[in-house]
Amino acid sequence: MVSTDFIRQLEGYGLTTATILYRMPDHLNVLQTYIWQQYDLAPRFPVLQDFLEFWKRELEGPLHSVTVAHSRLIKPAELRNVNGVFALH
Repeated sequence: MVSTDFIRQLEGYGLTTATILYRMPDHLNVLQTYIWQQYDLAPRFPVLQDFLEFWKRELEGPLHSVTVAHSRLIKPAELRNVNGVFALH
C-alpha cells in the first residue's frame, strides 16, 4: 500500500510550512504565533489559501502576517528505475 502523502508528492506537492502571526481578539496589541504544515502546490498554495479563508471566516483573531516556506521532498532527479531484485536471507 502506498500512502496518500507519497502519491501527493509524486503529483508535485511539497511540504509547506506557514508561520502565521495573528492578533489576540481581546488584546489587539499582542501577537501570537501559529505554525501550519501541510502538503501544497507552489507557487499558488491552494491548500494554504483555503485554510486562511477558513481562518478569516471562522476565527476571531485577525491575521497580522503569514510567512511561507516550501520544499519539494521528491525531486525528478531522485527517482530512477531499478533493474533487479536483491534478496537477503
